[in-house]
Amino acid sequence: MTLRDAIEGTEYIIKQIETDDEELDSFLFSLGCYSGETITVVSHLKGGCVVSIKDGRYNIDKQLAEAIII
Repeated sequence: MTLRDAIEGTEYIIKQIETDDEELDSFLFSLGCYSGETITVVSHLKGGCVVSIKDGRYNIDKQLAEAIII
């Protein structure tokens, strides 16, 4: 299941990040988004979703949400 299919307000554990872009991988890692970390979808938006990782909230686009496997 991807982050796009997640239910708002439910906490999930990231299983893996499916991307071939090294720069994107390092960016996500700097946000605290990596395998084993918990993530919560705060709300779904037309172009993506708002997620809570650790103590931060981030707006991520649809393609990135589909690359995060939970």
